[in-house]
Amino acid sequence: MSASANDIESVIDSLRRAAAANQTTPGRVGASVHLAGDSSPALAEETLIAGDLHGHRANFEALVELADLDHHPGRHFVLQEVCHGGDCYSDQKGCMSHTLLEDVARLILRFPNRVHFILGNHELAELTDYPIQKNRQLLNLAFRLGLRHRYGAAAERISAAYAEFFLSCPLAVWPAPGVLACHSIPEFVDMRGFDASVFERPLEAGEMDSGGSVFRLLWGRDYRQLNAEAFAEVVGAQVIVNGHEPCPGHGFKIPNRIQIILDCCNRPACYLTVPADEAASHEALVSRIRELP
Repeated sequence: MSASANDIESVIDSLRRAAAANQTTPGRVGASVHLAGDSSPALAEETLIAGDLHGHRANFEALVELADLDHHPGRHFVLQEVCHGGDCYSDQKGCMSHTLLEDVARLILRFPNRVHFILGNHELAELTDYPIQKNRQLLNLAFRLGLRHRYGAAAERISAAYAEFFLSCPLAVWPAPGVLACHSIPEFVDMRGFDASVFERPLEAGEMDSGGSVFRLLWGRDYRQLNAEAFAEVVGAQVIVNGHEPCPGHGFKIPNRIQIILDCCNRPACYLTVPADEAASHEALVSRIRELP
């Protein structure tokens, strides 16, 4: 069933208000959110970090229930990568993952300053019209067919509101001293370096194109220890928590002694809770990974 005019205006309003909330959340510096620092009081007691969702509504709802933000006022919640995947509309041509994106925006409005949706490469692809193909299907096309199915002639207005929301999303969250949560890390940092100032300023259009700093950050799949060490040194982290990489059959991967990769778009799905009041080591955080019930 197509959305009513009231539904369309409500979605656009939610996305725009969530974008404004993203920009003004306490701890926001440029494209990063700092929840805990060595010399300032922590904004969070702990942070629950989820992996890629890719339209998996059941996992999203289980994570929201598990986070239980109503009864844990000191807890923050980091989500990532909801676009592209999950259920389709009845014609099998339109992806429904846009509905999960809209629910994330509503969750941000329900718990302002405590829900953080970090930018992933699939959201970046929607923002920049960068084509992604999987299993011989163009995911961008399926996503837009879903919008057309749901919103009809208003699909372009909805897409514009999505773009405004994506541009407001942080690239990274620092849940504890030395712990960085971002979608991925760039390739060949040990050989080519990386401009880490991208985390401390608003997103710039040129950096989102192929070869730009944002593109390199979100699309990288270089899990060598030397690369992880080089990136960690550039950004000043000891542990880096990512999504981006599928982890079928496990829900997480430990590719080296710095990175932790979480995946929530299948079962099993895994999450990580990071306490803000302790200098967490990689080993300690690995021991805190849990499987979603």
